[in-house]
Amino acid sequence: MTTSYPKNIGKYVVQGILGRGGMGVVYKAFDPAIHRQVAIKTITKSAMDASELQYAIARFRHEAQAVGRLTHPRIAAIFDYGEDDNIAYIVMELVNGKSLYEHLQNKAKFELAEIGEIVRQLLDGLGYAHAQGVVHRDVKPSNILINDDGRIKISDFGIAHLDSSSLTQVGEIMGSPGYMSPEQFTGDEPDARTDIYAAGVIAYELLANRKPFIGSNVEIMRQVISDRPANASEFNPQISVQLDWATHKALAKNREDRFQNAREFALAFVQGIAASLRTSKATEAEEAAEAPTQRLDPQLVSAARMISGMQAAKAAQPAANAVPAASSSTPAAAAAFDTGGKKAKLLFVDDEERILNALRSVFRTNYNVFTASSGPEAMEFLKRFRPHVVISDQRMPEMTGVEFLRQVKDVAPQTVRMLLTGYSDLASIVGSINDGEVFRFISKPWDNTEIQKTIGEAAAIALELADMAAAPVIMPDKLGSGILVVNPEQGVFRAVNELMGSFCPVLHAPDLERGLAILSEKEIAVIIADIRSGDHKSVATFKLLKQDHPEILAILTTEASDSELVIDLINQAQVFRFLSKPLNLKLLQQHLHAALARYQSFRKTPKLLKQHKVAAAQSSDASMLGQLRERIRSVKSWLSRG
Repeated sequence: MTTSYPKNIGKYVVQGILGRGGMGVVYKAFDPAIHRQVAIKTITKSAMDASELQYAIARFRHEAQAVGRLTHPRIAAIFDYGEDDNIAYIVMELVNGKSLYEHLQNKAKFELAEIGEIVRQLLDGLGYAHAQGVVHRDVKPSNILINDDGRIKISDFGIAHLDSSSLTQVGEIMGSPGYMSPEQFTGDEPDARTDIYAAGVIAYELLANRKPFIGSNVEIMRQVISDRPANASEFNPQISVQLDWATHKALAKNREDRFQNAREFALAFVQGIAASLRTSKATEAEEAAEAPTQRLDPQLVSAARMISGMQAAKAAQPAANAVPAASSSTPAAAAAFDTGGKKAKLLFVDDEERILNALRSVFRTNYNVFTASSGPEAMEFLKRFRPHVVISDQRMPEMTGVEFLRQVKDVAPQTVRMLLTGYSDLASIVGSINDGEVFRFISKPWDNTEIQKTIGEAAAIALELADMAAAPVIMPDKLGSGILVVNPEQGVFRAVNELMGSFCPVLHAPDLERGLAILSEKEIAVIIADIRSGDHKSVATFKLLKQDHPEILAILTTEASDSELVIDLINQAQVFRFLSKPLNLKLLQQHLHAALARYQSFRKTPKLLKQHKVAAAQSSDASMLGQLRERIRSVKSWLSRG
């Protein structure tokens, strides 16, 4: 029997049916104007009661508005919206593949690395939507489309909430029970952390091959509100403690106890996957070592080891477009840092081939050098070769350097990140530290001796930290280490005290001189201070403080538009975050939570402090530096160093 469908919907030529739902049909179609295949989701007006139709059409139109403002590779794009007497329709990106729901229904089993990539991509798309003020509110496997090449697309924002409006009717509970958060069941207004909870359910389901809560809708509601799910590792022995922790934190009953944004969850989950893979490999090695070998011919064992070594050597060779190490006869750059005889892998990203050629010539002798001309291409290298150091240009056509480095931070947090650019774009520089947490900022044109020294230092640090996983940070209910607000006025102190005073001590100093006195007596994790152009003493203080106490994190606020000042503070003071004035208190609170969590990670893994090594402080006033050094020596160290 032939299935009938309309020849055209609007200007689009219908080619077939992709699926059916309670309210309408999804068609495969062709846009003749720009020669593009699309999917068209429709609502058949006659299929609905008149009392429901107006609300359904409003929500349908709302989906087009919500997603129409989003442009992201992890979100299925919406191109058009239309209505006639019979249907309302949304024209959207055609995804060639199946939904995650279909894969799960077909009993698909995903490897740990694949699960990590699915969840990372999902959180990348959700994080972008949240930053644009859009909360999905119905994240579930049927709304996650997986392309034939493994890339995912989030779809069906039909009940999404925009900051400017809401279509939820009074008393209406929105969502799919198996993936709904406690606040959705209790009727509280969802927010971005509601989507994080749903992503946590999906992560758990992929890891454990079952949902965290099962049963009837009533039973699921009771469990979601009251019960803690079993560890996913009870159903999958490959799962590490770190991965169990990350999943449980995403599923916390109280929103304040969850990850506060998608990026935090993605980072913890990817680290948990990496730890699980390391544990799995170690277990396999132990089992192999314990296996009986008496019956094996020693010559066969020797041959197998030789073949294994050859395969490992082949796998370690750089990609075709990477520059091989030069012969020993090539003049080498002076090696200023001990890398234990290992060659670090460097990835340079720039859309100008002449820049890449110049960098190859400087570094190919002492390093394995990889190059890429765009952010997406560089991400593929990153996934395959895990470079120790990434140095990226800022202005590139497909993806800015800041966005690329942010993704590097999420996917490979132990990779040392640097921004290389000839533009003194303050917003980009601030973004590189707030989003990408760069180790250094290098300006074009560069000095060969200086760039070799800086990247050599980064490579030595990266090699030392490459195989080390940071212990998961479980924040206590209250911290003893505090926040110091340095500001002559009381306004910022009062705001910070209101935001954080119930969680940790918040202290105030009118200036840095009295702030140093407090640092000599109290354990301070974070300093918030205002910084102004021309305030050389304050700048020098932060530089010297970072040299002696890299564990203390600085969040600086400023009204200045001085890019040179910001670059200086990145390179010589490793400032944790910059905030423009007037302050966004919600953003400030997020940065404070992130800083306190980072301080706790230093407590658990002191070796991480090596990533906060800074360039030597410089100032035209040598006597001022000398006086400040003496003053800072009185500041007590509260953490042991690794």
